[in-house]
Amino acid sequence: MFIETPGGRQILIDGGPDASVLEKLGSVMSFWDRNLDLVILSHPEKDHLAGLIEVLKRYQVENILWTGIVRDTAEYREWVDGIKKEGAKIVIAQAGQNLKIGKLEIDILSPPENLEGQELKDSNDSSVVAKLIFGKDSFLFTGDISGKVEASLAKNSAGVDSDILKVSHHGSKYSSTDEFIKAVSPQIAVIEVGRENSYGHPTEDVLARLAKYGINIFRTDQDGDIKIISDGENLKINFNK
Repeated sequence: MFIETPGGRQILIDGGPDASVLEKLGSVMSFWDRNLDLVILSHPEKDHLAGLIEVLKRYQVENILWTGIVRDTAEYREWVDGIKKEGAKIVIAQAGQNLKIGKLEIDILSPPENLEGQELKDSNDSSVVAKLIFGKDSFLFTGDISGKVEASLAKNSAGVDSDILKVSHHGSKYSSTDEFIKAVSPQIAVIEVGRENSYGHPTEDVLARLAKYGINIFRTDQDGDIKIISDGENLKINFNK
């Protein structure tokens, strides 16, 4: 997810499973621009992390926000080595943090505690959940959290209520519960998912739940790159298949 503010500040959330993120960045950033103000890693699983390793090799990153958890994978070790060499300011994500970037704000809603140094076999529920606010428009980025974490977040519905929902875990059946969808009450749901993926994502259950609440659904496997433009009051959506 690439975000550019009116003042030209640039944010990247996750990097996908491979180096194709570099081509995507090249299509939205000037050829001479090799700087990113903020990179957020939601959680260190390969399908979110691998592309960021390539980004670190080619871009100067000013700030990195992630959970600091420990994983026993080759990608994780390469990531840790990369951020040490990068020299960026490291922020360990924890609920309650508020980042101001120009006229944009990012509220960190999860994880509820500092997880730095903790070793987890499955990092999905440790995902950084971030709410981006620009004027009257808001976007909720959920990583790969499951219904368990969604239930905890839904208890504070004022915190998760957002216009745009990045659907958790690529539309997995273990996420996007009725309780959470009602708490977020989005106008639009975006599902980031590979075409004809082996997991069967997004599941029919999730699609049905989103449709039940009259939410407009956009999917990268069907719609291609999804570009959402906000002026702080109105939203415009473009596609690049």
